[in-house]
Amino acid sequence: MSWDSHITVACVIEREGRFLLVEERAGEDLVLNQPAGHWDEGETLYAAALRETLEESAWEVELIALLGLYAYKPAHLDHGFLRVAFAAKALRHHPQQPLDSGIERALWMSRDELAACAERHRSPMVLRGVDDYLAGKRYPLDLVNHL
Repeated sequence: MSWDSHITVACVIEREGRFLLVEERAGEDLVLNQPAGHWDEGETLYAAALRETLEESAWEVELIALLGLYAYKPAHLDHGFLRVAFAAKALRHHPQQPLDSGIERALWMSRDELAACAERHRSPMVLRGVDDYLAGKRYPLDLVNHL
């Protein structure tokens, strides 16, 4: 049995007590997630987070801090995920920009609204990221070194 893992990035973006989320297709299910996706070859983790957020939500953001590293292995998959999550600030919305394939829409939800529909979360990392953000967890961006 071999181990396979995927490195992903995500942005937790809060504005007026609400968090930017996307409704996306995961197989047959419509799930909620932060704007997130895979780190592509040749880009920095920062660039990946900015790109994924724009592609999935049509929002330009500014990274303000490293929020945390989240390791998750879903029971139904043969691989795990390492999510590098950033806290970010919303800058500009581009409502005419088409969203990535599989993304139904972007929406803003309060923490309570998000917690009330936990069965729709893409993974436990969704609410955990929001809770860590609300708890004030922030780490300097320069903890991430691209060599």
